[in-house]
Amino acid sequence: MTAATDARAIAHAIVAAHGLRFGAITSAPVAAPSFSSDEPVYRGAKQACTALGFIEIDAECLAHAWRAQTQRLGSFDAAMWPAAPEDFGMRPFPPAARGDAFPPCPERLGLYAVLPDAQWVGRMARASVPTVQLRFKSDDAAAVEREVQAAVEAVRGTGALLFINDHWQVAIAAGAYGIHLGQEDLDALSPDELAQLRASGLRLGVSTHGYAEMVRADKVSPSYIAMGAVYPTTLKKMATAPQGVARLGAYARLLRGYPQVGIGGIDAVRLPEVLATGVGSVAVVRALVAAEDPEATAAQWMAAIGATAGK
Repeated sequence: MTAATDARAIAHAIVAAHGLRFGAITSAPVAAPSFSSDEPVYRGAKQACTALGFIEIDAECLAHAWRAQTQRLGSFDAAMWPAAPEDFGMRPFPPAARGDAFPPCPERLGLYAVLPDAQWVGRMARASVPTVQLRFKSDDAAAVEREVQAAVEAVRGTGALLFINDHWQVAIAAGAYGIHLGQEDLDALSPDELAQLRASGLRLGVSTHGYAEMVRADKVSPSYIAMGAVYPTTLKKMATAPQGVARLGAYARLLRGYPQVGIGGIDAVRLPEVLATGVGSVAVVRALVAAEDPEATAAQWMAAIGATAGK
């Protein structure tokens, strides 16, 4: 049997084992656009992951993980989806034990409300929402500084953990609990800026949209990792297709050393299947801000999340 034949057999075996779980059409042609190695497991896995709907950078990441897993175990097993951090080139888990790790936050952040201004932050903090994020969009630096400071004041005495989206230098100055960055924001930090952020004592959360971004986020050992968008969302234009709960579950198994937040299009109907993946937190935007009674809605969500955490 040639290497090419081996790769085709491996690809079909992986698709047959995981196609239904990831919602792929198992009879679809199995092909991949490019390869960085001739190794059969890598090539077969990349073909399979492409057929399963993973984008190029994630298919490449997974293919190398399949190869590493096969080498580590001594044999190829199509049923065993990669879930060991070392197979993805990550450093030893748990990440919080690393010398350069950002400060820890609770393993389960619970209901995570993403809110447009300090008034909403205070309202949800007073409603006992455990984790709140200020996502304030403005090009006016003075307005940003005022809103961040107001949000810090709004949660004082409530017990809510306040993360600031993007504006990390202002968040440090205001004394926020943490900062949340997207991938582009994280990549834009210079080594000195990253060192400044780490030395500040703020917790760091990072958005991810697939395997390659999770591996990238892990390099800085953040306090938590957010994964999404789980479902379609109209709140912002996403570069990747909705991930779905099957992928979210796979991501959660790989990142089980991190506090995890699922985000994107999650509503009350979808909440149980999201929680069933094992994520310890669910981020919501519209479900609270657009609710007729935001406090009552928050209470319902918190009860549902708490019931799952107690199982």
